[in-house]
Amino acid sequence: MEIRAVLPGDRAELLALSSRAGAGSPTESVWGHAESEAAVYLTPYFELEPESLFVAVSGGELVGYLAGCVDTAAFPSEEERMRRAIGDHRLFVKRGPLAFFARAGIDAMRPGPAAGELDDPRYPAHLHINLVPEARGTGAADALMARWFARLEQAGAPGCFLQTLVENTRAGKFFERSGFTDHGPTPLVPGLRYRGARVHQRTMVRPSR
Repeated sequence: MEIRAVLPGDRAELLALSSRAGAGSPTESVWGHAESEAAVYLTPYFELEPESLFVAVSGGELVGYLAGCVDTAAFPSEEERMRRAIGDHRLFVKRGPLAFFARAGIDAMRPGPAAGELDDPRYPAHLHINLVPEARGTGAADALMARWFARLEQAGAPGCFLQTLVENTRAGKFFERSGFTDHGPTPLVPGLRYRGARVHQRTMVRPSR
């Protein structure tokens, strides 16, 4: 297993990987349109902060990636990236995404805390990590995390956060082993469903030192 920085020539393979990574997990797909989801959770990192994007390579093929950002405040927000993806990919005229956004509108009317990115100066960095099923349990995720922690130390970031789902218990256990702890409430994620049930955001944090 090789862990390395992303290269310009990785783009096409990385985008293809993103549609397979996470298969079987509650976050396998958000609204059922892989290209626009990548436009929110992958391609901005490739374009704006490639020095914080690392890939796992096995047998000459990409099998996982970690997309990070050392300063969330200086990066386009998730809401901004989502708005751009909705417009660029005309998601409101596509059946799957349209159903997601309709559910999201209904869910948003429920009382309680709202899902969203963490704004805490102690944890300015954030990350997304994804592996194809066959790479799980191989040590690739640990190696990607180790490369990311080295990047944070190099950049002088005091800490980082990530957001997963309460219902994604496998991922939660991995993040706990990697030194992350829970932070804040676990709000409903509007629109998202796993096996027909609503899911909840889990924010986790880790100081760099």
